[in-house]
Parts: sequence; structure tokens; C-alpha cells
Amino acid sequence: MDFGFGPYFPLIIALMVLSFVVQGYLSRTYGKWGQVRNSRNLTGAQVARMMLDENGLQSVPVNMVPGFLTDHYDPRNKTVNLSEANFNIPSISAMAVAAHEVGHAIQDKVRMPALVLRGQMAVPLSLGMNFAPLMFMAGIFLNLTGLIWVGVALFAFAMLFHLVTLPVEFDASRRALVYLQQRGLCGAVEAQNGARKVLTAAALTYVLGFAMALAQLLNMIGIARNND
Repeated sequence: MDFGFGPYFPLIIALMVLSFVVQGYLSRTYGKWGQVRNSRNLTGAQVARMMLDENGLQSVPVNMVPGFLTDHYDPRNKTVNLSEANFNIPSISAMAVAAHEVGHAIQDKVRMPALVLRGQMAVPLSLGMNFAPLMFMAGIFLNLTGLIWVGVALFAFAMLFHLVTLPVEFDASRRALVYLQQRGLCGAVEAQNGARKVLTAAALTYVLGFAMALAQLLNMIGIARNND
């Protein structure tokens, strides 16, 4: 019976370290451009409202929520939610993040397949992510190979959430940048680069999340094979 850490454990550790680096890069990038006013002196809330209205989403409210980078679009109640700083401050960062979240609202309006799929998968995948490690560890300790593979299968299914999230997030950022450029909200080249850097840094966290899930899956498969 193999109770080791698995063949991909070093990769998991490396990705954990990299996640701290990426989070630090996101904080620095967001902080830097959060101190630079955008050319139109518009807050994140104003940019979001403008973009929503111009895309026929006048009924979607823009709310302020507590926390740091807690910005999100909630497809359940059709609301754009911005953290306090992004809601109130007319910065490049606030403008980019707000436009990104409205990008999700537009995806919801046009029923983007990847977004619809992610919404449909959210509950079963969260259950799979919660039960997969329990099944996997129970199979190891009880010496039940079949249960180990059930845990692997559940985790593989749950990992699809990370995979589907990537095109959803990339498309929202693309929509945000196109809108900001077309409306002249990123006047200078430096400001355009700033908005792009903020959104790219945020996207890296999703890429890393997928990479971490994949490494964990490969590690579980390696342990499962050693226990066959």
C-alpha cells in the first residue's frame, strides 16, 4: 500500500510557491494602477453602469461589496458587484475590473455556452471536489482500489470547472478591453497597457488554478496506479 506523497508532489509544491508569486504580482499590479486616475475620471461603478446601459442591461444593478478584489458578477440574481475601492475610485484598475465584470453580464445575456455550462456544473462539481479527497483517502486507508479510483474520477470531473472557467474569464477580459478602447476610456497608450496588465495578472490566477488542479489529478492517478 502506497502512503507516499505521489510522483507529482514536487510539482504541486512548486505550483503552490508560484501561486504566492502570482498573487503578489496581482496585488502589485492592481495597486500600482489603482493609484492612477483614468482619463475620464470615472469610478468603477460609473464605468460599469455605462457599459451595462450601452449593452441593453439597464436592469442589472451595480452593487458595492466589502473586501479586497471581491468583485464578481452573480448570474443568479443578475448583479454586478464591485469591491469598495473599485466602486468608488476613478482609477485604471477600477475601470478595468468593472468592465471585466460587466463582460460576464454580457456573456450571460448572450448565453455564452461556456458560462452556461459553468453555471450548470457548479453544484455537482463542488460536491465532487468536496467528496473526491474523502473517497480517495478512504480507499487508501481501507485498501479498496475501486474506491481510490472513484475518488480520482470525481476529482477529474470536478477539474472541468477550472477548465471551463478559462475561456469565460479570457472572453470577459477581451470584452472589457475592446469596450474601454472603443469608448476612449483608456486614452493614453500607457493607460491601455495598465488596464491590460491588471486583467492579465488576474487571468494568471485562473491559469494557475487549472495547473494546480491538473497536477493534483496527475498525482492522484500516480498514487492510484501504485496501489493497484
